[in-house]
Amino acid sequence: MKQVVQNYKSGELALLDVPAPGCKPGGVLVRSAFSLISTGTELMKVSEAGMSMLGKARSRPDQVAKVVQSVATNGVPATYRKVMGKLDSYTPLGYSLCGVVEQVGAGIDDVKAGDLVACAGNEHALHAELNWVPKNLYAPVPDGLAARHAAFGTVGSIALQGVRQGESQLGEVALVIGLGLIGQLVVQLLAASGVRVIGADPDPARCELAERLGAAACGDPASAAVEGAVAELTGGLGVDQVYLAAGGGSNQPVELAARLSRDRGRVVDIGKCRLDLPWNAYYEKELDVRFSRSYGPGRYDPEYELEGRDYPIGYVRWTERRNLACFLDLLARGRVDVEPLVSHIADFDDAVETYQSLKDGELKAVAVLFRYPGQAVEAEAPAVAVPTVNVKPTPARAARTPVRLAFVGAGNYATSMLLPHLARRDGVELSTVVTTTALSGANAQRKFGFAAATTDLDAVLGDKSVDAVFVVTRHSSHAELTRRALLAGKAVFVEKPLALTEDELAGVLAAVEESGNDRLQVGFNRRFAPLLQEARKRFGARTGPASLRYLVNAGRLDHGSWYLRQGTEGTRFAGEGGHFIDTASWLLEADPVSVYAVASPGNEDLQVVLRYPDGSTAAISYVTTGSPGFPKETLDLVADGKVLRLDDFVRASVYDRKRWVSSRLPKARDKGQNAELAAFVKAVRTGGPMPVPLESLVATTAATLAVQAGLAGGAPVTLERTR
Repeated sequence: MKQVVQNYKSGELALLDVPAPGCKPGGVLVRSAFSLISTGTELMKVSEAGMSMLGKARSRPDQVAKVVQSVATNGVPATYRKVMGKLDSYTPLGYSLCGVVEQVGAGIDDVKAGDLVACAGNEHALHAELNWVPKNLYAPVPDGLAARHAAFGTVGSIALQGVRQGESQLGEVALVIGLGLIGQLVVQLLAASGVRVIGADPDPARCELAERLGAAACGDPASAAVEGAVAELTGGLGVDQVYLAAGGGSNQPVELAARLSRDRGRVVDIGKCRLDLPWNAYYEKELDVRFSRSYGPGRYDPEYELEGRDYPIGYVRWTERRNLACFLDLLARGRVDVEPLVSHIADFDDAVETYQSLKDGELKAVAVLFRYPGQAVEAEAPAVAVPTVNVKPTPARAARTPVRLAFVGAGNYATSMLLPHLARRDGVELSTVVTTTALSGANAQRKFGFAAATTDLDAVLGDKSVDAVFVVTRHSSHAELTRRALLAGKAVFVEKPLALTEDELAGVLAAVEESGNDRLQVGFNRRFAPLLQEARKRFGARTGPASLRYLVNAGRLDHGSWYLRQGTEGTRFAGEGGHFIDTASWLLEADPVSVYAVASPGNEDLQVVLRYPDGSTAAISYVTTGSPGFPKETLDLVADGKVLRLDDFVRASVYDRKRWVSSRLPKARDKGQNAELAAFVKAVRTGGPMPVPLESLVATTAATLAVQAGLAGGAPVTLERTR
């Protein structure tokens, strides 16, 4: 079998062929599916191995002390041979993985061959194709939890044990210093416990990621932002706990902890940072300094780890294994989300190159996974279902004139991009606006002339005089509200996204089938933009496959934006990406058959490649780190010796035998909302076909969902048509 090893003397990393371990009593033989690189602990070890002998000595004074003692006891020659022999040997890497039980040893009755387990230990959960793992260092993976997520079990246990040492309580305020892998997990665990969290890290991307994952505020520890956030959230009293999740030789984290802690606060050391405690600062506040020892009670106890002797739960509630099982349960129930932490998934065969890229700084990552051959590859080349519409629609009736519209939601997009067009459109009556708060409904009624405002959705859905319902709420409610409106027999205009999960999409289509009502439009407005319509017409028909490039310079979100609530509202691309997939599919006149997606660390910048039946491809770059002065959307379509270019809905051009360039628009960009609404109202009024076929709406939604599956698996996702 293959295993990642390192020579500590030379610093050499290798993927070595070594004998497979046997299955001993008291444990299981596990074939790895995914193993996690600890970008803190492991890279520190890799970096130390590349140092000179003097550098190694300076970095490990504890080992130098042992050498000095050995010299006194055994003499210089014997000590030298012993030290050189140890240094010039291969040592393993890795301590957190998930795999499939291949063989069960004597005395094991809680798992069987074929079960998925998460494994821990720097001697038993190595970056290797096979590992023998003793009973107290593995835990079964709950049903439905992906193997790549379960591979975080050990580092999750480290973070969990640190939080337990802090003894956090509901309503407290905590400061997490260092927002690497462990720090990000500590942030989520504290937030899930009802603690308000402030993060400190010099990396702005890590700060932004922590805020998305639950931190109330984050900033550079050297700036005033962190101190300001602490003062605001604690009334100037200081935080209840500080979690040191940083590494390195600076004493700044320890000093910052003292400065921002309350009187008699708790300081918990989880990482490996310098700990020169400023005596006066810690004495005056009588700070309680605690250490968190790895995964929890049982660590470094050979009777527990190797012989399987458990500690009675009445005396030790949370052991290594119980912490591991607890973290897996939190993952399975969605209380902790590790997917945004996955910066890169590498094939195990590329392990050496991956370590080198991390060491050199070419690959900047929070978490990196190794994917092993065999079952892991098959598991991570998923297919996303594109349900076909199995319905015989009832004939659409023509609406009365005027067409009566109800709005569910009256937020910024509804009031700025939709209602201004509808309020002045002949043949339209704004009947009722439904909002969760009375005041927002009253404001919309006053501004746009709704006949009524209410908070009672059922009354609106039951109102037979309402012809169509607009769903313009937050993303998490779109599918359910659309389903209910369809069952009520209404034509529905729902803003993107139609659904955030495959189950939600299936639920919408089940409502279509049950009711026979397929009168649905999703707010994919760009295909209706006059400038893009004209450019497509000028480009003309094509005979060969096309290549399309779409750059979306999305930019940063404001702090506190509900778009950052990925746990409930989905990812940012899930919410907005359908726009760009729909536009590409409309230009290529087909629905995609596969999706491949990769992301930068933190899943901030995405590259999405769509493949179409005729061999055409569309590459969508969705980036948040660009300059705000650069246009948001630029698109190029190339085929048959022709090029179509769109510059942010301000100018378009087509290069053929003759070049066509549009005139610059004199007013604001027209991204098609007005034309889209006109087409929808016409379809409702006349009973004619909806502006976009339902099959296309479903295909675009499924392709958008497939992006997240592709990011998770690191492989192309097939879009399979299913009934």
